[in-house]
Amino acid sequence: MYPNGIGNGLAGVIDYSHNKNYKCKILQKGVMIMENTQNKTTQNEMALERYRIISPVLSAMNEHADRAKISMLKSEALQEAGISRKTLAQWIERYANEGFDGLKYKSTTVGVKRKIPGELVREAIQLRLEVPMRSIPQIIEILEMEGKAPVGFLKRSTLDDRLREEGYSTAQMKLRQSPGIAARRFARSERNAMWQSDIKYGPALKIKGESVQIYFVGFIDDATRYIVHGEFYDTLDQSIVEDCMRKAILKEGLPKRVFFDNGSQFRTKWMERACAVLGIQLIYAKVCSPESKGKIERFNKSLCSFIAEAELKKASSLTEFNHLFNVWLAECYHSREHAGIDTTPEEAYKSSKTPLRFLPAETVANAFLHGERRKVDKSGCISFKGKKYEVGIIYIGRTVDIIYDSLDTGLITVEDKHFNTKFQVKELVIGEHTGPRPKLPEYMTLTQPDTSRLLDEKQKRYEKRQLSAKRAISYSQINKGEGGEGNV
Repeated sequence: MYPNGIGNGLAGVIDYSHNKNYKCKILQKGVMIMENTQNKTTQNEMALERYRIISPVLSAMNEHADRAKISMLKSEALQEAGISRKTLAQWIERYANEGFDGLKYKSTTVGVKRKIPGELVREAIQLRLEVPMRSIPQIIEILEMEGKAPVGFLKRSTLDDRLREEGYSTAQMKLRQSPGIAARRFARSERNAMWQSDIKYGPALKIKGESVQIYFVGFIDDATRYIVHGEFYDTLDQSIVEDCMRKAILKEGLPKRVFFDNGSQFRTKWMERACAVLGIQLIYAKVCSPESKGKIERFNKSLCSFIAEAELKKASSLTEFNHLFNVWLAECYHSREHAGIDTTPEEAYKSSKTPLRFLPAETVANAFLHGERRKVDKSGCISFKGKKYEVGIIYIGRTVDIIYDSLDTGLITVEDKHFNTKFQVKELVIGEHTGPRPKLPEYMTLTQPDTSRLLDEKQKRYEKRQLSAKRAISYSQINKGEGGEGNV
């Protein structure tokens, strides 16, 4: 343990020797490097945070906004994040050249987050409450000058994260101070400039004698009120939103923005990753403000008339129910004049001069992939979502990364960085009889030695010691019997 640093007397260095998730390397001149051995999801989290900061600037640049507006958005981003103009410009340039991956941390060594004592966090919060516009560097400078924090101990990014976790970031302080205002109507002027989405509870279907609750997910184009895709599902997890959005993108191209509420099905790290990879601005409505999603909320009310009619048909499957919905959507909604746009949603959408932006289906699918880590058991298999997958006995005891589509886990991709391998495996089918036990590769099998290498070496040392003992002449034997100075 090194409570005061290693060899250089620096005070305030935190001891991580008790944390199994980190390895400590001691270099020359007392330099200590902490390497994180946990799953390196911090790369994606850091990239998402940087994308969130530059997203308003990117949106304004894509819309060819005037220079004054772009400059104002940049200033707000600088003030919120506490970064320099050079850093902001680098992030924007990296995203333009490399996409989402360009925002990831480039170094191969992952630094450990310093743990800030609670007392220092409370002092920082007090300084923020005194002057809400105080920047992170200013707060750190004050704490160092007052002697409450060792010089260099507090890092801007770490303290910024802690204040955000406690609810005292610059943006959070602004939100608290802003007076409540009534929501005002808005509408985008171009198709696919913004999509709104929501989830609505549907009826319970009688399928094979069992009652199954279904749920509707829909994406509506803000400008034309056109439903780019809508579908009923028999589950309520995050995958239904991702599936509906992916189908909408494949049918109608990429939107510039998507507007969601704060439900757990929408606010996920996988949705953030997908939008960042595809270059879509992700916007969440303020808490307890359903009026901000008025267009999709209004469509959901219209959907009630369809549900009432569809229940009379007594659909026997989810597929049949979705077919009825597509008939109603085409004949009763898209082709009827909408009071908000004085034309039909279909005419408004298809007559727009804004070009559709499509990406290859493979690119879209990769954006919605999920990733996790699993440890290989003694049979060479991994467990995932209650199923078994055989990856191979050479991976026994190792931890591998798995990449999968949340809607189709029958086939998953396995990656191992140690062997630099990447392959796909199917769900293991367990039959009535056990198969033959797989054989280990020759280089992994136990060998049958001809002798004990340990005892061979020990015997050599023993013989050397015995020989040395025989050659030694005791002092008492030299003087035995004769003694005195006459023998000198």
